Amino acid sequence: MNTHDFFLSLLTVVNSMSPYLLLGFLIAGVLHVFVPKKFYSRYLSRENKLSVLWAALLGIPLPLCSCGVIPTAVGLKNEGASKGAVASFLIATPQTGIDSILATFSLMGLGFAVVRPVAALVTGLCGGLLVNRLVKDDTVQTTAGCCAATVESGNRLWRVLRYAYFEMMQDIGLRLAVGLLIAALIGVAVPDEFFLSFGKQPLLQMLVILVVAVPMYLCSTGSIPVAAALMMKGLSPGAALVMLMAGPAVNIASILVVKKSLGSRFTWIYLLTIVGFSVLFGLLVNAIGIGADIMPSCGIHDACCHSETVAPSVFQIICSTLLTLFIIIALTMKFLSKFKRQKVSSADMKVYTVEGMHCGHCKAAVEQAVGKLPGVTSAKATPAANMLVVTGTADESAIRKAVEQTGFHFKGRKE
Repeated sequence: MNTHDFFLSLLTVVNSMSPYLLLGFLIAGVLHVFVPKKFYSRYLSRENKLSVLWAALLGIPLPLCSCGVIPTAVGLKNEGASKGAVASFLIATPQTGIDSILATFSLMGLGFAVVRPVAALVTGLCGGLLVNRLVKDDTVQTTAGCCAATVESGNRLWRVLRYAYFEMMQDIGLRLAVGLLIAALIGVAVPDEFFLSFGKQPLLQMLVILVVAVPMYLCSTGSIPVAAALMMKGLSPGAALVMLMAGPAVNIASILVVKKSLGSRFTWIYLLTIVGFSVLFGLLVNAIGIGADIMPSCGIHDACCHSETVAPSVFQIICSTLLTLFIIIALTMKFLSKFKRQKVSSADMKVYTVEGMHCGHCKAAVEQAVGKLPGVTSAKATPAANMLVVTGTADESAIRKAVEQTGFHFKGRKE
């Protein structure tokens, strides 16, 4: 493998995606700060088709991963959302987001950028309607104390920028960076037309992708360069869409948490809807011909069939530099927090181990659930260190119950 080709491949993909990623993160920050949490639950309480539709439409632009969406969805249930609306939100939201839609357009074209949110909408709508029809009320367990709305203070513009370029970078920056590196590696290491041996068996390609992608923890944005790189090596557009739909929407951890929080029948509908509709949309994409212009003969370094001799613009270079700096700063801070020693300054402060937190939404869910307990004056979670610091007089059994009701694993006092 030629190192020069690898770095050229990496730089070209980053230059192509960075402007759209930065814009997508900014819009996500605006949604986070300016759209009240109650806005979502207000339209989701009725057990009808309209609430299911609203849940999918409201979830599609949100930049929530398959783990972060779970406490949010359960929180909607606690605020009165119907079980079908919860399922619709849970299925549609992690498949895409405003950031991943723009990133998809930058690397895979308009067709994929349109198909992804449409597929998420249809999948969420059908899954929600099935849950409304097949899941009894008593099989969906309401978990109190999860994801209650918090009051954030401070300048709104600063909160937008902090969420967009620091908190979100901490949540998905590593997966995004890994996705870019894997895409560049595929571009130079995988032989051209590698997947063409499956050319007459596109369904087999999709099944292979499902076996690999479903158990894994994939990011809706970080999976884009990987899918594009695989297409350039001969993977069918339909199989690439299966990766973009099923990979971010579900993983083994989310399956276990959904089963525990929402019931077995709910979980089966949730899983089979995602798998079934990803294959159906994959077959539809192949039949329509979306993505056919991303030819195997074009290397990943060609940035979707543009000539590699075209130099990046100054704007692209600036965006790539900013994106790289944001990721490095956020991940460095996250890494350092792992080794930060928590000083217990009073007898009322206790440090616990909580596993399963992966992002800022998981962190917020745990903090809010524990923070509402009688006797708790503050609760601070650190996902990178699997740590929860609680100040107050609440006993361990109450804290354990609050944490486990959000779907995370409480391991007791930290030594």
